[in-house]
Amino acid sequence: MDSYSKDELNRRMNGAVAALKAELAGLRTGRASPALLDPVKVEAYGNPMPIGQLGTVSTPEPRLLTVQVWDRGLVKAVDKAIRDAGLGVNPQIDGQLLRIPIPELNEERRKDLVKLAHKYTEQGRVAVRNIRRDGMEALKKAEKDHKISQDDHRKHGDELQKLTDSHIHDIDQALHQKEQEIMQV
Repeated sequence: MDSYSKDELNRRMNGAVAALKAELAGLRTGRASPALLDPVKVEAYGNPMPIGQLGTVSTPEPRLLTVQVWDRGLVKAVDKAIRDAGLGVNPQIDGQLLRIPIPELNEERRKDLVKLAHKYTEQGRVAVRNIRRDGMEALKKAEKDHKISQDDHRKHGDELQKLTDSHIHDIDQALHQKEQEIMQV
């Protein structure tokens, strides 16, 4: 049975969960987090680049982010990219340092962030289910080609379902944790 690998499917599902957690980390919770700027791409040297490749992002205070831009010529581009990213923040330029105060979240913005977290979570669930579907198709093909028995197909299918359920549970836990973080006043 060459096309079905439980380890490979597990690795792919872990990747989907990790991608979701990275997306959720980028959602603003009212506290400053360098992950907030992860999705921001800056037009630099003719290419879109992540801020982390153009400067040092740090959190000197709970409600303040700073970006120390390494190339003085890119300070304005980094400022523009942060403003255009729709994060609801306004950087202040101080030489090559950008100070980004993180404003308090109002109730409406918190609810919008929770909706966005639900959207990301659903995408994560779909990704895990698609990986399960790929595994089930591989099992079906292996049985059809007489590489595994019907009993093996059922046994591996049950294992795959347990693996899927475990990863969906991890996704739901990540969402629950993020919701609490966002709604904390």
